[in-house]
Amino acid sequence: MRVIVFGADGYLGWPTSLHLSARGHDVIAADNLIRRRWDVLCGTESLVPIASMKRRVERWKALTGREIKWEKLDLTSLADTTALITQYQLEAVVHFAEQRSAPYSMISAQHAVETQVNNVVGTLNLLFALRESAPDCHLVKLGTMGEYGTPNIDIEEGFIDIEHNGRKDRLPFPKQPGSFYHLSKVHDSHNIMFTCRVWGIRATDLNQGVVYGTGIPETDMHGQLRTRFDYDDIWGTVLNRFCSQAAIGYPLTVYGEGGQTRGFLDIRDTVRCVELAMLNAPERGEFRVFNQFTEQFSVRELAERIKAARAHHGLETSIEHLPNPRTELEAHYYNAKHQHLLDLGLVPHKLEDSLIDRVIGLVERYKKRIRPELFVPRVDWRRGGTGDFGKPSARRRRVAVAPGIR
Repeated sequence: MRVIVFGADGYLGWPTSLHLSARGHDVIAADNLIRRRWDVLCGTESLVPIASMKRRVERWKALTGREIKWEKLDLTSLADTTALITQYQLEAVVHFAEQRSAPYSMISAQHAVETQVNNVVGTLNLLFALRESAPDCHLVKLGTMGEYGTPNIDIEEGFIDIEHNGRKDRLPFPKQPGSFYHLSKVHDSHNIMFTCRVWGIRATDLNQGVVYGTGIPETDMHGQLRTRFDYDDIWGTVLNRFCSQAAIGYPLTVYGEGGQTRGFLDIRDTVRCVELAMLNAPERGEFRVFNQFTEQFSVRELAERIKAARAHHGLETSIEHLPNPRTELEAHYYNAKHQHLLDLGLVPHKLEDSLIDRVIGLVERYKKRIRPELFVPRVDWRRGGTGDFGKPSARRRRVAVAPGIR
């Protein structure tokens, strides 16, 4: 299949591009490289050094003989997006190209607006471009389990059967997003569902849990093929943070009581889920929702697992509870369905099989690059950013951009 991966420079976009290329798909990798500029503005960086997109695609071709075509593109430009879609005869589009950090979206009004413009406008432009130039193309869009929030009922896969006043209907599952970032994803889902109904777009919304892992077999082939690994307070995930803290003897910082429960999956399962969705396209006009995760853990459970893994090697690790900077329930019911991708053939990796050899091993290799000051949460959901956000230094100011402008 010929497929464009939007957001191909990201943590998930780059491994997905390699995974699809390795399996014989004709891949076009597109990105506007804004993620690297956000690192500069936030004073953050990947624990693992990452190569430029130009070097990445060159190295991939040198090692495998397969070509990934690299296109620099900003989805907030409708004209450029339409031109790129028109250029290729596509069977599928994989859409990762969004600002994906909840803390970043909560820093200030500027960051909230930037997040929503980048994500909502970019997705709308892509939908219009598909309608005009590739109406039969299958859109595989990365959503988030965070759209649902933590309701006191089981979370279904996208839709729920309702009986009210003697009448029945099948309706979208209620949304309770927890940040301006998650809100942008809800808006995306509504816009995609609407265009499927009125234009006949075919789309799969992958509501993904928290991803962990250092990469996939293809990214392990060479240092220039590695994907990023974020552990800081803005871009890092909780498991990455815990592994990085343990590597340098820093306490594992649990926000609040640690009862917050979420769905998790290995990055190797992420790329497989995307391909499974892509290979099993919906009908014209059909909007599908798959819940994309494999296991559920609380934050406290993850901390205890990291502590136990370190103790297995004779290393002591402590756990410290911090005031929770987020507005969320400390303890709650959480039971989400995730059957559709298993039915399509997903064979999940388990956290216990991946944690020590892959995640902890890579962090140990690069632990001299860990900056402990990036563990401290700088964003409070109630007050916004508490660090030097929006006021870049003279060195950073050269790459600063106005919200929503790329």
